[in-house]
Amino acid sequence: MRGPHNILRLIRTGATLERTGAMGVVLDAFDAPKSLRVAARLLGWPFKWLGYEGDPSVPPAPRALTALGPAYIKFGQVLSTRPDVVGDEMAKQLRVLQDKLPPFSVAEAKAMVEYELGVPVDSVFSEFSEPVAAASIAQVHKAKLAQTGETVAVKVLRPNIEKDFRKDIDAFYFAANMIELLSPSSRRLRPLDVITHFEGVVMGELDLRLESAAASEFAANTAQDDGFQLPAIKWDLSSRRVMTLEWAEGLPLGDNDALDAAGHDRADLSERVLQLFLQHALRDGFFHADMHQGNLKVAPNGDIIALDFGIMGHIDEYTRRVYAEILYGFIRRDYKRVAEVHFEAGYVPNDRDVDEFARALRAVGEPIFGMDATRISMARLLSYLFEVTERFGMETRTELILLQRTMVVVEGVARSLDPKMNIWNVAQPIVEDYIKKSIGPGAFAKDLGKTALVLARFGPRLPGLMEQVLIAQAQGTPEPKNSPVKTAMLWTGVGAIVGAGLVVLIEAIF
Repeated sequence: MRGPHNILRLIRTGATLERTGAMGVVLDAFDAPKSLRVAARLLGWPFKWLGYEGDPSVPPAPRALTALGPAYIKFGQVLSTRPDVVGDEMAKQLRVLQDKLPPFSVAEAKAMVEYELGVPVDSVFSEFSEPVAAASIAQVHKAKLAQTGETVAVKVLRPNIEKDFRKDIDAFYFAANMIELLSPSSRRLRPLDVITHFEGVVMGELDLRLESAAASEFAANTAQDDGFQLPAIKWDLSSRRVMTLEWAEGLPLGDNDALDAAGHDRADLSERVLQLFLQHALRDGFFHADMHQGNLKVAPNGDIIALDFGIMGHIDEYTRRVYAEILYGFIRRDYKRVAEVHFEAGYVPNDRDVDEFARALRAVGEPIFGMDATRISMARLLSYLFEVTERFGMETRTELILLQRTMVVVEGVARSLDPKMNIWNVAQPIVEDYIKKSIGPGAFAKDLGKTALVLARFGPRLPGLMEQVLIAQAQGTPEPKNSPVKTAMLWTGVGAIVGAGLVVLIEAIF
């Protein structure tokens, strides 16, 4: 239900921040202006008694977010990777939200496993530990297979998690509707579409069968990636609410002291985690979209191990090319090309001036390139770029939300390992390699080949369509708007163009 009753949920959010003492801490972390501070305190304080108390032993911010529920915990997880935004102390406090939340009992976990797998736990696992990690959606137990003695990780969803998430998402929908109603100018941001996208991501995360399938596809795509590994899924011991996979031994990527003690090169890890993400996003169009420190380990041999595949991002090949060209244009400081790409992709209305847009982009990029490596930030670039595109009427691109959000998270993870990392220098070889392979003669020939294959599949229908064209014209029958006549002519024309292109290409090669 997305009605006015959700007002209580939103009021309770502010009241919980006030009651737990998090309101002031959060406002300080974001360096909020005085007017916002006054408004927030006046709106939160009268309803303080409605707020959740949370765990008094936990610092204010994670205490409030944990009390509010899983959707808010997800938000805190993202902020925990951004010490440059919320400060080192706040980021450190929020990091407990990644995998150190209050667990539910082993008895509940075993009952869930027995129900989902349909067999007694003791017949499958000779050992089944207390929770070793507890996150917003599920918790993980270390277990040993009874038949083989292999050590595995068993992931079990939290009880009633679907209901809890639905409550938060409904409140978000209500808030988005109110924003569109009260602020018409915000409609270009498509807040409802953003929430719908978030809902799809979250609901997919609540079905561990989908996560198992995503992990399997991700493993196939990255099998040849050096310095990267994934634990294998045990399909016969996985279901909707239970997922069993190989145990991954390693150090948490967020524990810098442990990494240093083990002799790992944090600067190398910093570069590798960013480059791996870009490779997966650009090369495969399928990437891990929840790459905070709680989901990453470092194996004894230095490999980065990824865990938790509930949120995976997918972008089509055309969007990948657009995104790569925009990144590449900024790296080369070719703002005219960045502007042209926005227009070619339809991101900016055609009635705007491309040269003026290019100058606005230059005002975004040049100050950032003038900074030293420790201050260069993808988050800052996206923030500035958002301001510019808003002025030029660009709507929110929901297909890029997850990609951009993950880019910010990964940058935060990389910078926590090496604050001096230069994001542009690290990203450049990956983006350049993708550009060479996806834009140019080789890519054009590949696109023509794909088009020819599509035409070949529709080939048997072309004679029939042409016959309908001739009969319709002979009888003087008027053509409907989407008639077979136009369809046949279109396919025939495209076929001729593709055929000519292939002939030219073959002649050029041979």
